[in-house]
Amino acid sequence: MTREHSERLNGLDHLRALAIVLVLLFHYRAFKHPEWVDTIGRFGWTGVDLFFVLSGFLISGQLFQEMNSKGTISLKTFYIKRFFRIIPAYLFTLFLYFTIPFFREREALPPVWKFITFTQNYGLDVIDQGTFSHAWSLCIEEQFYLILPLFLVMIVPSRLFKYFAVLIILFITFSLIMRLIIWNEAIAGIDNTSVEFWRSWYMKIYYPTHTRLDGLGTGVLISYCMQYFSGFKKRVHENGNKILLAGLILQGISFWICNEQASKGASVFGFTLVAISYGCIVLSAVSESSFLSKWKSDITAELAALSYAVYLSHKGIIHMIQALFEQFNIDASNTGCLIICLLGCIAGGLGYRLIIEKPFAHIKDNILKLRKF
Repeated sequence: MTREHSERLNGLDHLRALAIVLVLLFHYRAFKHPEWVDTIGRFGWTGVDLFFVLSGFLISGQLFQEMNSKGTISLKTFYIKRFFRIIPAYLFTLFLYFTIPFFREREALPPVWKFITFTQNYGLDVIDQGTFSHAWSLCIEEQFYLILPLFLVMIVPSRLFKYFAVLIILFITFSLIMRLIIWNEAIAGIDNTSVEFWRSWYMKIYYPTHTRLDGLGTGVLISYCMQYFSGFKKRVHENGNKILLAGLILQGISFWICNEQASKGASVFGFTLVAISYGCIVLSAVSESSFLSKWKSDITAELAALSYAVYLSHKGIIHMIQALFEQFNIDASNTGCLIICLLGCIAGGLGYRLIIEKPFAHIKDNILKLRKF
């Protein structure tokens, strides 16, 4: 969900903005909402998959560029940047959840240590402890930020790096196989209309890192191909709009397969197809010939910049606004309330930027400057 400022790519801003809108609409279905939100927001869960592809593409791209220019990766610099970009806003959100009950969209929180260690996505009982459940994706991304640079430092000096693309494809395939095994052994026998089915499906298939490597893996794979295969990069830059069309067609197919999100087909193959379709769309977004990269929008750029803060805080803000509506006997299920909630989420994101992100970005810059001397 994060955004680096080293390189401004209009197309990626559009996709980051799209991802946060998808997530907002999907999660808004858990609150009082107009009926049309159910139709438009039902595939909003794929916004997280788009965030995964974007993160895999951007973070690995930065690491590949550093390897090519310096011959190595500065782990200290990487982790300092990640820490100050992710942790302050995240800890502030945890503080709100654990100290202000009114901020909680639901009653029960998982133990604080699971949030602090970024392991909340394992064993997450979304039925009984679903408050701040959306932090599951941040756990996966933090684990990715920790492991990827270490993995690269280990394999770059060896011959294995020549087969890096194959390794990533194997990781993605591993996730698909794990979902198939888990479905057959732990999910298939449960009544799919029961609460226990959804508890088990989320806990064992949807949230764990080892079953959700598709998006991040796809992002890393296309970044690697763009960096190290000149022919691939040339074709991407020449055929941006065609790649976008292919991605949209594949996305339509993946949405058809995922029409029932927790079906066997969607659970086993759906995440992979969604990730690949978004991978094509990301490639189109960075292509010099694509209208996505040529189209500049201040609105999507601003939404992209706020996306991480909005992602962290949106459920708490929506809950508080709707609670206030109910306190004054105002209908919270109409489109007007939705608009106010979305504006409230944007205002919350701006607050995070002013109070947390900018001050800590300044601290980060000072620390990095000191490290150069």
